[in-house]
This record gives sequence, C-alpha cells and structure tokens, in this order.
Amino acid sequence: MNSSARIWFDTPAEKWDEALPTGNGRLGGMVFGKPYVEYIQLNEDSVWSGGPTDRNNPHAKEYLPEIRRLIFAGKIAEAQELCAYALSGTPETQRHYEPLANLYLHFTGDKKAINDYRRELDLATGVITISFKKSGVTYIREVFTSYPHGVMVIRLTTDKPGTLSFHTQLARGNPTWDYQPYQNQINRNGGYNACADKSYTIAPDISVMTSRCNGDGSLAAAIKVINDGGIVRNIGNSIIVRDATEVLILLAANTTFRTDNPEEATLLDLDKFATDYRELYEAHLRDYTGLYNRVSLNLSEEIADQVRNDVNSPSLPTPIRLENFRNNSNDNSLIELMFNFGRYLLISCSRPGSLPANLQGLWNDSFFPAWDSKYTININTQMNYWPAEVCNLSECHLPLFDHIKRMQENGRKTAKVMYGCKGFVAHHNTDIWGDTAPQDACLSASYWVMGAAWLCLHIWEHYQFNNDNKFLGEYYPLMRDAAEFILDFLVEDGDKLVICPTLSPENEYRLPNRETGVICKGAAMDNQIIFELFNACIKASRVLGIDNDFSGKLSDTLTKIAGINIGKLRQVMEWNEDYEEIDPGHRHISHLFALHPGTQIDAAKIPALAIAARKTLERRLAGGGGHTGWSRAWIINMWARLHLGDKALLNVKELLKSSTLPNLFDNHPPFQIDGNFGFTAGIAEMLLQSHNDVLRLLPALPIEWRNGCVKGLRARGGFTVNIKWQNGNLTQAEITTLSDCEVMIVYGDKNIPAKLSEGVNTIQF
Repeated sequence: MNSSARIWFDTPAEKWDEALPTGNGRLGGMVFGKPYVEYIQLNEDSVWSGGPTDRNNPHAKEYLPEIRRLIFAGKIAEAQELCAYALSGTPETQRHYEPLANLYLHFTGDKKAINDYRRELDLATGVITISFKKSGVTYIREVFTSYPHGVMVIRLTTDKPGTLSFHTQLARGNPTWDYQPYQNQINRNGGYNACADKSYTIAPDISVMTSRCNGDGSLAAAIKVINDGGIVRNIGNSIIVRDATEVLILLAANTTFRTDNPEEATLLDLDKFATDYRELYEAHLRDYTGLYNRVSLNLSEEIADQVRNDVNSPSLPTPIRLENFRNNSNDNSLIELMFNFGRYLLISCSRPGSLPANLQGLWNDSFFPAWDSKYTININTQMNYWPAEVCNLSECHLPLFDHIKRMQENGRKTAKVMYGCKGFVAHHNTDIWGDTAPQDACLSASYWVMGAAWLCLHIWEHYQFNNDNKFLGEYYPLMRDAAEFILDFLVEDGDKLVICPTLSPENEYRLPNRETGVICKGAAMDNQIIFELFNACIKASRVLGIDNDFSGKLSDTLTKIAGINIGKLRQVMEWNEDYEEIDPGHRHISHLFALHPGTQIDAAKIPALAIAARKTLERRLAGGGGHTGWSRAWIINMWARLHLGDKALLNVKELLKSSTLPNLFDNHPPFQIDGNFGFTAGIAEMLLQSHNDVLRLLPALPIEWRNGCVKGLRARGGFTVNIKWQNGNLTQAEITTLSDCEVMIVYGDKNIPAKLSEGVNTIQF
C-alpha cells in the first residue's frame, strides 16, 4: 500500500482543521472520528446566506469622469475618497457561504479504554476509515460521498454480533461540546439545533432537518438508517439503533437553488438510491478512481516505479511526522502526499453540476466564515483551478465555466449601469448568484475591474488542453464580452491606453510627497491580463472562423497597451510609475502575472524580463513574502516558470513547514484551499510545462529529486505525458496524442522537433 496515498492519525480530531474531508462536489463533510460521539460537520455547496440582489451603485457613472480626472492630476487621496462613495456596491457586501448541518452518532456504553485507534483517509479510494478496539470488540466506520448516487455513505461494522447501539442527531447550529458517552453527558444540547426550522423523524428509520437559506429559500438534509441485526426505531427527532452488527447510513441534502421543494427532493433521493453497501461502494470507486488514477507521482530515491513499503511503514505521514518534517524536510513522501491530496480535494469539491470551489473548496463550519468563503477572483478562485488541466481533471474545471455564465448577465448590467460600457465586468469577488458589483469598501481591492477578464482566461486554458471546438464555440462569447468591456473602459494616457481607475491587488505605494495610495491608472497586472485575454480572443476567433473585425480591433488596441517595465531596483514595475512599495513583502505578486499564470515572461525567450522577475521574487521574499499559504504556492509556480527547481523546492518545503494545518489543509491563516491547489499545480509545473508552443520536460527538476517518474500529466495541445528520470537525467518520455502532429520538445538546452503519430510515442533520452 502506497504511503503517498494515505493520511492517517492515531487519535481522533479535536479541532475542525484536524478532521478529514469527504465530498462529491455538491455535498461534503468533515469527519472527526470520535469514539463515543461521531461528529461529521456537513456542507452543501448551495447553502448561502441570502438571495440575489442588485447592488450596482447608481452614482458610479456620474462620478467616474471626476475620479479619473483626480487620478490623472495626481490627487490620489481625493480620488480614493470619491471611489469609496461612488464605486462601492449598495449595499457593500455580497452573500456568504454557510454550513449545512452537523450529524452526531451518540454511542451507548461506558467510557472504556480505546486501543489500536486509527483514523485514515485513503486517497486511492476516497474512503475515510476509523477503526479501534473497545472491551475486546473491533469497531470500524467507513465514510465516502458518492458522486454517482449523490449521497454520503456511512457504514458502521463490528466483529462481534449485536454490539452496535447508538442514536442519531441531525442538527444545525453550534457544535456540541460534550463527546463523552451519552449517559455521562449532563448538558446534551448546547444550542446545536438553534438554526433548524424543522427537525423530525419518519418511522422507523428516517430523520429530517430543514432550515431557511438563500434568502426566501430553504434547505433540507435527511438520513436513512439501514440495520443488519438488532432493532431500529424513531423517537422525537432521533433514530435509535440497538444491538446491531452492521449499520448503513445514507445522507442526502438539497436547497431551493436547484429544486423547488428540497424536503421532498431529499426524501426521494433516499428512496431511489441503492441500499446495498457493496453496490454503493463499487459505483463510487469506479467513478472516483476513473479520475484519481489518471496521474501518479513517484519521487522515490529508489528506482522509479518501485512499490512503496507497506502502510505500516514508519515513513507514513502522521501529525507527528508532519512535525518531524518541519525539523527535517528531506522527505519526498510528504510532497507526494500533498500533491495527491490536492487532486483528491479538487475531485471532492468541484464536479460537473456542482458550484465551483470557493475559498474553502466545499468545507466550512462557520455561519460567518473568513472573507465569507466566497469566490475571490483576484487570484484565489483562479488558483483553485490551476491543477485541473495539467493534472488530467478537466471535468472538474467545468463548474467554473458554468459560474462564469451565471455572472455574465449581471456583469453586463454592472458594466452598463456603473460605467456606461458594453460587455461584461466583474470585480474582485463574486458569490453564488454571480454578483458582479464591487465587494466591500476596501480601497486596495474593491475597485478593480479585471475579475471577469482573468476568469475568462480559464476558458482558453481548457480549450488549449482539450482542443474542443464545440466547447470553445459555446464559451467564446464570454471571452468576447469580457474583452469588449475592456475596450470600452480603457482611456488615453498620452500615446497609451490604460485602465483607470484601478489598483494592484491588494498593495499600496508611496508617492514622492510621502502620501500613500492604492488607486492608480495602468497597473502592470491589468496590462498583462489584457495581453493574455486579447490574444486568446484573437486565436479563438481564428479557430472558430468568426469575428475578424473584432479581432482586428483587439490587435490594434494591443499596440497601445504598455509592455512590461523594469524599475530602478531592476524589478518588474508594479504600477505605471516606479513608486516606492509600502510593503516589499506583500502577499500578492500581481505584477508577475506575466510570469505565471501568464506567458509574456518566458525564461527561455526573454532573459532580461526573466532576470527582472527573479529580482522581484527575491525582493518579495526578502521582505517576508510568502507568509500566506496561497502566496507561497504562487511563488512555487513562479520559480518553476523561471526553471529554478531548487528554489521552487525550497518554497515547497516552506509551505509544508509553515502553512500546512494538521489535516494537510492549507493555512492562509485561516484555512483557504487555494494553497492546496496551487501546491499541486506547482509540483506539476516543475515537471512539465507547455506554454508558448513548446513541450518542456523536467523544466525545474531539483537536485534532491534524483530519481522518479510521473504519469498522466496533460499538456496544451491535447497531449498526455509520462516522464521517467534517473540520477537527475531524463531517461524516457511517453507522449500520447489523438492525431498525427508536430511538436517542439525541450529538455534542458536541447530543442527536439518531434513528429508524433496518433497514439503513444516513446522517446528515449
């Protein structure tokens, strides 16, 4: 059994960030594995605080010319004050994500010694298992969330007939604080159903809970208990099980986001789905492994492809092992595990039909989570999807495109009402309803109009990896709309065109008069996004054979967009003037968008810009940068793009040491899932790159990764790539293509033009 596919602990979770996640894109939970009171905190992706609303500021268009005049006159403080009044949403805040419910299983029996405890997430199967012995009896709990059946599956078994006795509580509110055996609990409630509207049972084996959500809408969650041996009955809002040998619990949930009657739909779900565990498990396994098994990574010091030691090997990561890694980071098994965990999380929180992964993916236990657990689109949502294509999980990317469509009409209205522009705009956040008006009144973040433009680049990314013209034809209008807004919003600045007002998320600068500012014109990141989006639209229009006039307009406009400028410190300039940075170690590194995920800075083609990008990264790190998990993950990807594998690995280790929670969730702090996804994408970026029309093998291989192999990575152009290396040298590549084609393969300083035939092509080095 592979240690890089198992996360396990020898104690129950005491805190939420020690629990283990399960999910099927739409429905998920955090499993604590407590012996006497099992606690599973539940989420459904469409449980949000309120309904759709129109927050577009009606005074924005009136005051936009004055804001621009003040910026061009250098009166930044006055411009910022006016922005806060005229450009903020009304009200300022979008909707926020909320938890679904909590499921408790209260087991009967006295408090006895627990032996041989093990709590494990097997990434290879997507199953969480808790096992322990008590009073000579072995108890096993298995949990997974099935995408084919749409339910969470919980199986309880024991090796001694008639020894399973417990009752259920499906609740919404504060988590309970007493996890002793039920008969020892004095205060058994603690307000843990304070947010439920209805809580009842249907004889003898179904429990239902409903509550309000989504404004005037509602949610429903329900469980069905199926016993083998013993008896099951209902009293009040509990299902009571006595003297069973095996119990299967199915959990379903719905909201008015997807159905008019969530309560009825949830009960129908429980009726129509299979109740045989083997059938449920095998369907889940076929579905899950069909995605997870596409990619494998082995960074072993031994010969690549060699089977790992047994699961009981001391090299297995545990909380103690993670602490050891912080003291001794020469452990590739944990890097492999974290890479695989990122793939597991994406499969678990973003599937066709679900909402896209939010700031916490799917998992959130707070009614008022940090940053509302929304979609932050000035990098965080985008980073969530960096591993989707390269790690062969294109289907998991689809919810993002559905959501961009959801945003389009709102974005057109925001563009027209607030700015008098055509096209489609979004700012730095959106929510379940695709809200596009500015979020909050944060001078350094809210008044940035490039959110839709960056999101639409993911459409072009998906096309490049899959060559699906039908997909491109369906989603190109979104790209076009985002580009059309930019064309309308740009203003003249001498012989250039700039975005104004704008900012460099979420950084500040100091003016020569020592005043500080955030609002500006022509920030570097904006120009770089414009470069990528306009070029993507031009290429897409050629593929589809449409929009020649519009493409010509984009081409002409690109000649008036400023290029990448190098400042007095030999760094890439962040603003259109070489301002002094307030925070040289700022977590955002927006002005290096052109390095990653953009393509303008190519270490092989433009050395001067690559050197400036390296200087910029070094300055950020010297100033304390990378102190948030997602920022560190971005830095990994940037070093990889500069082909500096040892520097990338240094930041891989730093993320594991400083920004990883006990259950391997990424830590901002608090938990944000983007760092997990950025980490996985960064490892892939170190091993394979495919931008700018070349297939680059092992572009950032660290010295420490002497031997290894990776299988199943995807490359732009529709390629699937397997790579093997020994003693730090590439030995073999297998490139699978769907048609005969030519490609430039680059390894080190070797440029190898290759003619590939349809199917598998093996190249020896």
